[in-house]
Amino acid sequence: MKKNNKPTIKQIAEQAGVSPSTVSLVLNGKGEISGVTRSRVLEVVSSLNYLPRAPKNRGKTTKTIKFLKIAKHGHTVNRDHSHFISDYIDGMSSEATNRGYKLQVLSYENVTARDITDILATSDATAAIILGTELTRDDVRKLQEFRLPIVFIDCFYDYIDANFVDMNNADAVFTVLSHLKNLGFSKIGYVGSETETRNFALRHEAFLDVMEHLALPMEERHVLSVGSTITSAYDDSLRELSRADTIADAYFCANDVMAYGFAKALKEKGYKIPQDVSIVGFDNLPMSATLDPALTTIDVSKRKIGSMAVTVLDELLNAEGSLPAVKVQVGAELVIRASTASKKLR
Repeated sequence: MKKNNKPTIKQIAEQAGVSPSTVSLVLNGKGEISGVTRSRVLEVVSSLNYLPRAPKNRGKTTKTIKFLKIAKHGHTVNRDHSHFISDYIDGMSSEATNRGYKLQVLSYENVTARDITDILATSDATAAIILGTELTRDDVRKLQEFRLPIVFIDCFYDYIDANFVDMNNADAVFTVLSHLKNLGFSKIGYVGSETETRNFALRHEAFLDVMEHLALPMEERHVLSVGSTITSAYDDSLRELSRADTIADAYFCANDVMAYGFAKALKEKGYKIPQDVSIVGFDNLPMSATLDPALTTIDVSKRKIGSMAVTVLDELLNAEGSLPAVKVQVGAELVIRASTASKKLR
């Protein structure tokens, strides 16, 4: 007899640290479940690729939104970044419940856009939200060939007739560099990554544009490229610092994970933060508040992005005719902590 390896609600409950009844409530969009618990359960559901049973009452149709968590290469969609994905899911789940939809979370690793198109073609979903973190422009175009209402989150492309909900990277970078300039810094560096992630590219472009806009001198030697995981960011930062003859007075890092690795490498090379160099990250991950020193960073409401994606889909599904593509950019705010300090205090 073939062994049934399909995960059960009991297994999900054990891994999420909740009761089976709580898992059932989350899967059915019911109950007064906290956002943190709901997000944790849905993350486990995603990691186990759990598929709920078809409803017994087939006469009653349930509108289902599928969230596809796609990792093409896994350099940014991985455990180091799992918290921001949980926040997206939390926002989607809450809004889906409010609007009468059922949210199903599916996780795919090492896949191509064609693989996802095939999955969508055989799906019973009413609509889909796709994590676009690791998707290229061509990937998005390919997925648009399937005529299912789709919203892409955590990526943004101009000149494509597709729906996007993402953070406003340009405004966020302007906020960061304005903060550093107000602290008295003019020699400002950038720590980014060549990893194929659209938001990293947008932040790099914004850094160059805003530096020019604020009349800040740009030195190419202070623009560093490192890996996008904690380990690779640290290793690459250590290598970059070892061969550098000078460093900038302050650095903007493309995300908190890179900032963590860069800060660790700086300390190992004998630099003090913020006495010798100030650092700003991006994402406001939980670890940013517990670093030593605590990290100044950009906070974007990923719950808002998740919620907005469901709202956009709801409008598309209930429109009497076709609607133009919707491209939403959510604003951000700077969370100031101890990793930045006025240059005058040095």
